[in-house]
Amino acid sequence: MPRKLTVTVDAEVYDGLHTVIGRRRISRFLNDLARPHVVGQDLSAGYAAMAAGEAREAEAEAWSDVLVADVADEPKRDH
Repeated sequence: MPRKLTVTVDAEVYDGLHTVIGRRRISRFLNDLARPHVVGQDLSAGYAAMAAGEAREAEAEAWSDVLVADVADEPKRDH
């Protein structure tokens, strides 16, 4: 159930929210921004949702492959 909340922000923040986010979308923006910080999370479900994103997983795998290849070419250092 939605609840009404009054929040005080600096004038610059207020103007920025209206300019960037839009007048009718500020509540949703702030709700989505705050949610992960104040609502308990089920990490397993979050990881499963991330893994279900095939494009994101392919991008992450490509990135890690390049990173591993870069590190493999580095000369070994004696400590």
